[in-house]
Amino acid sequence: MPSRRSSAPAPSARLRGAWAVFRKEWFDALRDRRTLMTVLLSAVLMGPLALFALSSMVASLESAGERREVLVLGLAHAPGLAKHLARQGLVAVAAPADAEQRLRDQTLGEPVLLIPEGAEALSQQGGRPVFTVLFDGSQRGSHAAAGRIGRLVEGYTRERATLALALRGLSPALLAPAEIEEHDVSSAGSRAGPVTGILPFFVIMAVLYGALGAALDTTAGERERGSLEALLATPASPLALVLGKWGAVAAVAMLIALLSVLSFLPAQALIRSDSLRALFQFGEREAVLLLMLLLPLAASLSALMMAVAIGCKTVKEAQASNAVLILAVSLLPLASLFNEGSEARWQLAVPALAQHVLMNRVLRGEALGPLELLLPLAVSAGLTLAALAWLAARLRRAAVQ
Repeated sequence: MPSRRSSAPAPSARLRGAWAVFRKEWFDALRDRRTLMTVLLSAVLMGPLALFALSSMVASLESAGERREVLVLGLAHAPGLAKHLARQGLVAVAAPADAEQRLRDQTLGEPVLLIPEGAEALSQQGGRPVFTVLFDGSQRGSHAAAGRIGRLVEGYTRERATLALALRGLSPALLAPAEIEEHDVSSAGSRAGPVTGILPFFVIMAVLYGALGAALDTTAGERERGSLEALLATPASPLALVLGKWGAVAAVAMLIALLSVLSFLPAQALIRSDSLRALFQFGEREAVLLLMLLLPLAASLSALMMAVAIGCKTVKEAQASNAVLILAVSLLPLASLFNEGSEARWQLAVPALAQHVLMNRVLRGEALGPLELLLPLAVSAGLTLAALAWLAARLRRAAVQ
């Protein structure tokens, strides 16, 4: 008696089988409350929460930079400094006597200016008093605040030197033989890049973890429940089973990608920092470009996670096996942090890293060329086809056995 799989099914039969499997797996995923919660939390809320957290951080740094008070120890040794600060719109406030210890204990969050004894008298005699700025470098924004105080002291000493030269009939220009002008040629989007650069990482990880549950359930989960053998006994070919299962998992990943990107549109209303709101401009163009980059990646990641999980007997084993893939995807974007200057061409051929780099360029308002869009697409398509071929081969061997 000839085997049921002795003759290859027609392409139309394969498509009908793949569609039937897709519908089954898709509705199973939608009925899974855990999958739905993952979609809602990782996709719908991730963008607003990330933007709100980033804007809160920027707003706190801006408020700290706009503080009108400067903590000073030994202000009596340089009374002219208080007047100089007042002309800058600042107020010198006496710091606690144990300021250094409180900074070590992290109970004091602001840098402290320490003025040595006889500072003003030494300055009048042509000496160079040593001012000390005490700060805790482990606290966020402490270096910037300490630098701000250092510039204020530098301005104070330059002011006194200018007065001393004027009293001696010398030109104050001797203190500054050359003038330096700064001209920032960066665009508004590139200035926002250091802050918004973390957003693509959140989106990629949301797609990865959102599709993980469906990828494991449709492979290792089916094997653990014993339903995979029943599927192999149906008239559907292994290729049709693979296409249907992968289509459902990829659809979940693409849905998460779509919702993640679209969530940035209303999330802009949650930005608390006015400067970040002016720099971060996310519209329909940016949303379309991000989807063009994310959708192929979502398809390839779905196929790769299924290929890793197909050989596992339990969902727990499949999770452990996919941990290596998840770690690789999460570490690849870090390569762009160590790259100085423009992005290297090879980065466009590395999945996840290419999408991270190009999505950052989109958020900075830069244009993308055809090669920059087609190369990551081709790599993702190649990985998807290879993973699907591996899946079909594994299911074909399982069906024969």
